[in-house]
Amino acid sequence: MNNQFSGTKEVADNLAFDLNALNIFLSNQDAGISEIHDYKQFKGGQSNPTYLLDSENNQYVLRRKPPGKLLKSAHAVDREYKVLTGLNSTNVPTPKTIVLCEDESVIGTAFYLMEYCSGNIYWDPVASELDITRRKKIFDQMNLGISRLHTQDYKDIGLEDYGKPGNYIERQTSRWTKQYFDSETEVLKSMHNLIDWLPKYTPEQKYTSIVHGDYRLDNVVFHDNDEIQAMLDWELSTIGDPLADFGYHCMLWHVGEISDDIAKTLGIHSEKEYVDLYLSRTKMQLESEWDFYIIFSLFKAAGICQGILGRVRDGTAASDFAVEMGKRAKIYANLGWEKAKRIT
Repeated sequence: MNNQFSGTKEVADNLAFDLNALNIFLSNQDAGISEIHDYKQFKGGQSNPTYLLDSENNQYVLRRKPPGKLLKSAHAVDREYKVLTGLNSTNVPTPKTIVLCEDESVIGTAFYLMEYCSGNIYWDPVASELDITRRKKIFDQMNLGISRLHTQDYKDIGLEDYGKPGNYIERQTSRWTKQYFDSETEVLKSMHNLIDWLPKYTPEQKYTSIVHGDYRLDNVVFHDNDEIQAMLDWELSTIGDPLADFGYHCMLWHVGEISDDIAKTLGIHSEKEYVDLYLSRTKMQLESEWDFYIIFSLFKAAGICQGILGRVRDGTAASDFAVEMGKRAKIYANLGWEKAKRIT
């Protein structure tokens, strides 16, 4: 799996752009970037195409909207740039932003540049690439990253207008319901059931923070000493319910069926240990609503995967893995509905 996603590849023909046009744009910015002489496409990712740029003495990352037909409000690279720029002044580990370009005439779609973090990314959800003795620190650092994010005062860093503070679950349910129906390639009965079930059991939102929206191990870069270096892929970030965001992050224990004994064998935290660590760092309280957050997260994951299948259908998916990824929509929806039936 690591070789399939790690590193770069030659740029796909439909995702290539005019390097000369990019250099002309950069020369007119006060960004201190010398001429870009080569670029490659990162292998990983199903959404916004991401490239490694080479100049004479440095490397940078360019992230852009994909070309072609897109779902409304999706692939908002301007929002990614905004939240990263705001977080650059905090202790949340993020790449430093450099410049945003919303002029689609430059390379065909909007894009932004940021620093290249040349650390380690682990593509297996339990970091099986690593010796078992190192995995608990990786999970501890991943937990530290999301804890720091959820305890930032978003108003203090210029992100007060980054999203609506209330009714996060309701808004997200509406968003992923619409994406599901816009992208539906077959009728998933369990998804339809969840769409009816969620509004009836939504808990009151107790906290408000910046939420990442898709925080998982392969969206984190680590230093060689296993400390967290940068959190990546902020496309789904907004202002919302941190406990829902953390619930999405903790789907691993449910989708992977990681019991306490299996967690011990893998060398990672049990779900309870991991949740308790987060609560101790954030000083938040979690009660009976945890099951709901997991069910909601499975629904959301199904909506994301169905959106990928929709882009495969429309010819705008950004990786060969997209078809396989999209097929997970049924798995997530079925698991979510099975859990929902137990507490109905």
